Amino acid sequence: MSRKVFENSAVLIVDADKSLGVLFDYLKGYGFEVLVAHDGETVLTIAETAKPDIILLDVKIPDLDGFEVCRRLKASKTTEDIPVIFMTSLANTVDKVRGFALGAVDYVTKPIQAEEVFARVRTHLTIQRLQRNLEEKNVRLEREIAEREILIAELDAFAHTVAHDLKNPLGVTINYAQLLRGYYDKMSLEDLNQSLEMIVRNGQKMANIINELLLLASIRKEEVDLRPIDMARTVSEARSRLTFLIEEHQAELIIPDEWPVALGYGPWVEEIWANYVSNAIKYGGRPPRVELGATSRADGMIQFWVRDNGDGLSVEEQTRLFVPFSRLDQARAKGHGLGLSIVHRIVERLSGAVSVESGGRPGEGSIFSFLLQADNGAGTNHDLREANHHAAGGNL
Repeated sequence: MSRKVFENSAVLIVDADKSLGVLFDYLKGYGFEVLVAHDGETVLTIAETAKPDIILLDVKIPDLDGFEVCRRLKASKTTEDIPVIFMTSLANTVDKVRGFALGAVDYVTKPIQAEEVFARVRTHLTIQRLQRNLEEKNVRLEREIAEREILIAELDAFAHTVAHDLKNPLGVTINYAQLLRGYYDKMSLEDLNQSLEMIVRNGQKMANIINELLLLASIRKEEVDLRPIDMARTVSEARSRLTFLIEEHQAELIIPDEWPVALGYGPWVEEIWANYVSNAIKYGGRPPRVELGATSRADGMIQFWVRDNGDGLSVEEQTRLFVPFSRLDQARAKGHGLGLSIVHRIVERLSGAVSVESGGRPGEGSIFSFLLQADNGAGTNHDLREANHHAAGGNL
C-alpha cells in the first residue's frame, strides 16, 4: 500500500501518558496529519476547530475522562460524526459496552500495537467514506426525485394550459376553413379576404403558443453566458414581432432612445419584452398607450419596465401572476398566466427578478418590470452599438 494513501486525512491522538511516539510516527508515515492532545478540554477544542477525520481517545485523561469527552463529542453537531476509537487498558465488557453506548466505533487495548491501530483506523475511515458517499447519493437521489415531481406537475399544468389556449384559435381556423371550402365561390372578395385574414391571425396565435413551448424547453436545457445586451435592438426585434397587434389596437409605444447596458441573453430578453408589451396592449386603455423604460439601481441591477394605461390589477389578481407552471390552472388573471410564467422562468435563469405594480384603478394602469445585472464596464447601448460597429470594421 502507498505510504501516502491517507495524505488528506487527519487523526487526533489523545495521549494521556505521552508514550505513543511510535504510533505518531507510524501514522505520519502513511500520510496522516497527526494532531495530539493530552487532556479532555484540549480534545474538545481541537475537535471543534480542526475537525479531524478520526479520534484515538485514551480513556484515562486529566480533567475529563474519555467517556465524558466522547459524550460531549457526540452531543455536538460539529463533531458528532467523527469516529472515536478508545485506547484503554480496561478490558472488561462493562467498559466496552459503555463506550459503544456513548458512540465509540471501536476499542484498542494497551499496550498499543501500531499496526493494529492503523488497520482499525483504515477500516473505520473506509466505512465513514462509504457512508458519506451513500448519504451524498441519497441526497442527490432525493433532489432528483423532487425535481422530477415538479417537472411532472409542470408538464401536466402546461399541457392543460396549452390545450386550453390552442382550442379557441384552432376552432376559429377550422370554422373559417370550412366556410371557405363550402362557400368560397359564392363569397364576395371582401368576405374572402376577411376569412383568410382570420385564418392567418389565428394561425399566428397557435404558432406563438408552439414557439413558447419550444422556448420553455430551451430555457430548461440550454446553458447560456450572460453578455452585454444591445437593448435597443432587442426591443426593436420584440416590437417587430408585435406589428400586427400594434396596428390592430392602434397602440402608441413610447420607447427611449438610449438604454443602460445589462447582462443577459438576447433571445430570452426579447421574449420578456414581447410578453410584457403584448399584455400591455391587450389589457391597456383604448387606445393603448405603452411606455417602456429602465432605471439603474444602487445595488448594481437595472430595472426594466413597461407601463400601460389600462384598468390595472387588483391585489388578488397580482398574487396570481408569475406563478410556477404547476399552478398555471390558477393563474388565469386576465389571461396573463402562461406568458408571465415563462417570463418568470427566464428572469430566474438570468439571475434577476420580476415584479408588478398596480393601483387597481381605471386609467392608472400597471407597471410590469424585470431586473437584470448591470454591465459595470459599459455605458449605454449607443456605446455598445458603436463598439460593435468598430469591431466589425464599420459594416454593421
